[in-house]
Amino acid sequence: MSRRDDIRERIMSCVEIVDTGYETPCHLWTGQLSGDGRGGGYPRMKLNGQTVAVHRVSFTNEHGYIPGKKQLDHKCRQRRCVRDDHLEIVTCKQNAIRREMANGRRKPRKRRSHKPEVMVLEAAE
Repeated sequence: MSRRDDIRERIMSCVEIVDTGYETPCHLWTGQLSGDGRGGGYPRMKLNGQTVAVHRVSFTNEHGYIPGKKQLDHKCRQRRCVRDDHLEIVTCKQNAIRREMANGRRKPRKRRSHKPEVMVLEAAE
């Protein structure tokens, strides 16, 4: 068994598959969480003697490394979800905006058209 398969098996052994209303069912972590504070509620596990975020391990295991200044956003809005296709690499700003929109504190912005306005001039008679 490869290391990837071993990590995938360890993750799936602590997962409950639940339909949370997102496009596909979430893989909700049933193991240890990061706590109750503001940044709490994220899945944690031991890997090579270190405590790591399970959603980050799951994503990295399937898609490769996450760039240093990027974050993972849970598209399904479930912190306990570790399903790799429910996670997306975003900037800190994108993640904050999506979180505010999901919590109803921000409305989506209308996209501005980058097309120049065309003025129609009438010919003088």
